[in-house]
Amino acid sequence: MANHKSAGKRNRQAQVRRLRNRMNKSKMKTVVNKVDEAVAAGSTEAAQEALRKAISVVAKTASKGTIHKKTASRKISRLTKRVNAMTAAA
Repeated sequence: MANHKSAGKRNRQAQVRRLRNRMNKSKMKTVVNKVDEAVAAGSTEAAQEALRKAISVVAKTASKGTIHKKTASRKISRLTKRVNAMTAAA
């Protein structure tokens, strides 16, 4: 329990930010999973479309500060490599 008015406000702000970050991370994980599912299914066009959407969502999550910029870059790179490897094999 906060003892000062300012501490109470800080606590409320932290809760709002936590929920916002959680929502953004959840959305990001969902689109990443959709790329993985498309790759597993072997659907080239679906994988490329899912990748395009995933890159956008991951970059946006990083721009909002929910994840680090380099973490986003690494995720995008790994997803792209997976889709490109699948495309080259097909």
